[in-house]
Parts: sequence; C-alpha cells; structure tokens
Amino acid sequence: MTELAAVSVTALKGVGAALAEKLAKVGLENLQDVLFHLPLRYQDRTRIVPIGALRPGQDAVVEGIVAGADVVMGRRRSLLVRLQDGSGTLSLRFYHFSHAQKEGLKRGTQVRCYGEVRPGSSGLEIYHPEYRALCGSEPIAVEQTLTPIYPTTEGLTQQRLRQLSEQTLARLGPHSLPDWLPRELADAYQLSPLDQAIRYLHRPPPDADLEELAEGRHWAQHRLAFEELLTHQLSLQRLRESVRAQQAPAMPLAKTLPQQYLANLGFAPTGAQQRVGAEIAYDLSQSEPMLRLVQGDVGAGKTVVAAFAALQALEAGYQVALMAPTEILAEQHFINFSKWLAPLGLEVAWLAGKLKGKARASALAQIASGTPMVVGTHALFQDEVRFAKLALVIIDEQHRFGVQQRLALRQKGIGGRMCPHQLIMTATPIPRTLAMSAYADLDTSVLDELPPGRTPVNTLVIADSRRLEVVERVRLACNEGRQAYWVCTLIEESEELTCQAAETTFTDLTAALGGLNVGLIHGRMKPAEKAAVMAQFKQGQLQLLVATTVIEVGVDVPNASLMIIENPERLGLAQLHQLRGRVGRGSAASHCLLLYHAPLSQLGRQRLAIMRETCDGFIIAEKDLELRGPGEMLGTRQTGLLQFKVADLMRDADLLPSVRDAAQTLLEHWPQHASPLLERWLRHGQQYGQV
Repeated sequence: MTELAAVSVTALKGVGAALAEKLAKVGLENLQDVLFHLPLRYQDRTRIVPIGALRPGQDAVVEGIVAGADVVMGRRRSLLVRLQDGSGTLSLRFYHFSHAQKEGLKRGTQVRCYGEVRPGSSGLEIYHPEYRALCGSEPIAVEQTLTPIYPTTEGLTQQRLRQLSEQTLARLGPHSLPDWLPRELADAYQLSPLDQAIRYLHRPPPDADLEELAEGRHWAQHRLAFEELLTHQLSLQRLRESVRAQQAPAMPLAKTLPQQYLANLGFAPTGAQQRVGAEIAYDLSQSEPMLRLVQGDVGAGKTVVAAFAALQALEAGYQVALMAPTEILAEQHFINFSKWLAPLGLEVAWLAGKLKGKARASALAQIASGTPMVVGTHALFQDEVRFAKLALVIIDEQHRFGVQQRLALRQKGIGGRMCPHQLIMTATPIPRTLAMSAYADLDTSVLDELPPGRTPVNTLVIADSRRLEVVERVRLACNEGRQAYWVCTLIEESEELTCQAAETTFTDLTAALGGLNVGLIHGRMKPAEKAAVMAQFKQGQLQLLVATTVIEVGVDVPNASLMIIENPERLGLAQLHQLRGRVGRGSAASHCLLLYHAPLSQLGRQRLAIMRETCDGFIIAEKDLELRGPGEMLGTRQTGLLQFKVADLMRDADLLPSVRDAAQTLLEHWPQHASPLLERWLRHGQQYGQV
C-alpha cells in the first residue's frame, strides 16, 4: 500500500491544478498533509432539534414545514421564511437571495436547515442557514459523526475540505500512514495508534465529548500533540548535536585580566555571578562549542558575567563579539566595555547599521585586523563583516533574534572552520515550559540573586484622570533630589505617532514643571542625540526624562527612583517588567506608577494586577505566557519556530518531561525513525539544523 506522504493531492477526485494551488497555500501538498490538517472545532448535526427546544446561541439542525415566505423591507431588504414543526415556529432570514431561492421556499415545502439560533424581532431566528428542501417521502439520514470545521483560506470551502478528508480517510490504514512511534514507546506513554487518533479527530462519533475536544484534552489530540512535541525535541537535539560536533577553540581559565578587572570594578560579584561565571569558564575551556543561556531578572548583573567570559577569550588571544537588539542597548554595552577594557589596554570596536561611509569602512577594517572586542547590533551578522579570530559571541536579549540568525554566526568563526562559543543572555526570564522546549538546544544558567543595595519597586495602578496629582508627585520627587522617567507607549503600533506623543508630553511637562530640567528621548532621534540626552540624565543635569520604550533595556541610572508609564495596558507584561527595571537600581525607595486609560479590558486589568502584585520576573513570565502565548513571547512568529499544528505549550506543559525522555529513548533505540518524523511535522520551513 502506497504511503500517503508520497501521494499528491491531485490524486483525489476533483482536485485540478487550480485547487492544488489553493491547497498548497495552507500547506496541503500530499495526502498525509490532508490528514494532519485537523479541524479547529466541530458542529453537531447528528440529531434534529425540535424548534420548541431551541435556545439562543445554539447551533442546531432543525426540520419543519414552511408556513410562509415574504420579502420584508427593514433597514435592509430580506427574505423572511417562517418554519414550523408542531413544537414551535422559527424564522429563517436571508439578506442575499435570488428569485429562484424564494420560489424554492414556498409555503408547504419541507426544509431541513442548520445554523446559529439568535433572538430576533419575530422570536428566534437563524441568519443565512445552510438548508435543503426535502422532496418525497423517504427520510434523509442525519450525519453519523460530528461535522468538522477546518482552517481554510480564500476560495476553499468547508464542503470541499470535508470531501477531500473523506476521500483521504478511505485510504487511511497503519501501512499507508506509518506510525513512527514504536509500539513499545507508545505503550510506555499510553499512546493510542496514530491512524485511530487521526480518524477520530476528523470524524468524531456523536457521543464525543465536545468540551474535551474544544479544550484540547482529548486522548486523540493528546496522541498527536505528544508526537509533535517529540519531533520538536528531536529537531533541537539535532541542532545541538550538529553544533556540538564542530570544533571550537579551547581556552584555558584566565588568571591576569579577571583580577585586574575585579580590582577596577569597585564591588564584589554576587554568589550567583560567581557560580554562573564558573559554569561558563568550564564550557569555554572545552573544544566543543558552548551553547549557554544565562537568565537573570532585571538588574541581576548579567553584563558582569559576560565580561568575565569575554576576558577568558581575550586573555587567550582571541576576538569576542557582543551583539544587542537595539542601538541604544548596544551603545550602552559599548560604553561599559570600553570603560572596563581600556585600563587593561584592550581596544573595543563598534558596528551598527547606522554606521555609514568612512566610519563603517574603518570599523570593518578594525574587526578584520583583529580588534579584541567588537560590540554592535545585528549588523554583525552581515556578510561583509569578517573577523580575524572570533572565538566567543555574546548575544543579549536572545528572544529578539531568530534561531537562524544565531546559527549564522558559525560562518564567522576562525577560518570559517572553528565554531565560536555562544553565550546568550536574557533579562526576560523564560518560563520552565519554554526553556524545556524552545531552548532545549541550550544549557541554562540562572542568576537568581540581586546585587546588594537593590530595592524592590513599589507599583501603583492609577487612572489617567488623576494625571495632575501624578505630575505633582514628579515635582516633589525631583525637588528632593531624585530623578524620574515618564514613558510614552506605542500608539496603535506607530512609531511616528508615539514619537509625536512623546514630544507633546515633553512640551506639556516642561510647562507644568517650570524650574525642572526635562529631557526627551525617542526612536527617531540620531544615536548621538540620544547618547547626549542619556549622558545628561546620568550626570543628574536632567531631573525628568520623557521617553518612548527605547529605554526598555540596559539603561542604568541609580538615582532614578520614580517611573510613570502611560497607557501600560498597551504593553505586554515582559515589556512592563523591563521598563520598571530601570528604577530600583539605587538604595532609595522606588515607585512605578502605571497610568492607565479607562475603561480597561479584562486582559488589561489582569496584566496590571500582576504587575502590582509581584516583582519576580519568573512569575511574570509564566503569567505572560498564559496571557499571550509562546510565539509572541519568544518574538519568533517570523522565524516559524513554535507554530505548532496540534500541540499548545501552555496546555500541554505537563507532557514536556515525558516528551524529553521519549525523544532520548527514540534516538538511542530507533534513531532511524527521527528523519521520517521530522519530515512529517517540520517539512514546511522549520529546518532548525540547517543554515
């Protein structure tokens, strides 16, 4: 029997070139694809409901006799058909209808229809029901299974998708769709045979638990989610193995530079920094590439840990590249590392997308000639950037970069042969669920200790109708020698409008707070202008800084102890947490005021309540994952990562430990099954292991 994966959709009755093109748009190229294109939800058309038993909001099959059909002139002309079955009367309303349709619904016609029941002007109504006139005395059987509703695209009807799945299901069997989870493995995790699960999900029996199916808790969904998550693990294992199989420069533990650096630092590293530093130092001394993720909450001192790692590579005579997602954060790193490395006699080069002409040519020449430390934005990925002896890449805020970009760094290694070690840092704590799945190719270290002297930030939620009180609070704080941030958030995703809003707020606050020095910083300013304003704020020449979310990460002004965030309901939790992390960096009591615009949505209220209740980044990350979903949190919508067909990371989190074990077992005992699984689930644009 031919495997369905090898049979094109054009083998199905009624599928010509035009339809095949439409099907390809939703990823349906062969018959296996058709089977894995699962319904989103189901309709129950297995029984006829008496009109008298109908309830508003219900989807139902109804049968009755037409008692009358009239064209009614309301706000819009419509055809109103009254249907009776002895238990009650129901109206069917059509806004788009033809003369032939009206003629076909004459008084006395027996009709069976399906649709959503709504309250209307003449009692219960169904708008535009699916219907058919019943002729003759032979009763027509109702559906034998629940009716599937499939994900679709323009020009693909539900009817057509049902016909295609019907034809494909007729060819389904254990040989036409091989089960790549060996029986022993499936039994160990109580998983049913694949073909049974697929058949059930396309055509559930009338007694299927609709609630369980809607929530994704059904055994058949569980079986497919397990296989999909397992395949995802396999792809990351492969990626990890392909990186680990490469050679990396082994660098001995550094002695001299770290001691000099510590002497100039002015404070002792925390226990967590020392522990994580030792884990990294060990990895760097090995000849296989390090792939380590360092998670630390806002202000946990990841940069110091990165500096220790850099010094080990620099002392061994290699180059280090540090990459950040935004120019402002990259500039901050450039300033810090220049300050730290200059006393040690080490030069730092700078490369960002905005660098043009001679300045760019000069930076590229510096990097190619072997300047020890290079700091920049993702401009460091560009083809023309050539490193002399790159041995360590430090990536800040990994979730802003796609997996593919991270892998592109391999080609930048020594002679294109040696793979650089990779240290990835994030101040967005990653929930355990995501760490076990999205980052399964990385070793993880957690900085779980804040440096001494940091104070927790007190968060208040205030309606913007009390704006004047808030302005007075800012005046008071600044008059007492403190500094404050006033953050203007995105207006309908438009950077231009947000910058305009920031300029207006700057003008208003300057007028309202006469006598105080107010600064402005936003994304449309030139890097030099931004740097100048930041320097003034840092030195205390400005008391209040009006900013857009460009100050989200990396800005460190210990004397700033008050932050106002306008329209916080527009931001995700992780971003609010990052912004709040700009205050509470000194020893003074710090406050963050979330100035929301009423009325708040249910989701907005939940988000702000979480911010008020906790400063723990890991709790916030878990909640953010619940509220927003994994694709958005990881910033990986565009890379195709985690676009699961069946699995859901939040719902199926409890499966992950078993899935990891099962992936390991499969690779040990049945390695030949890995490729067919990857081909089945990840054929479309998710080849993690290839660059």
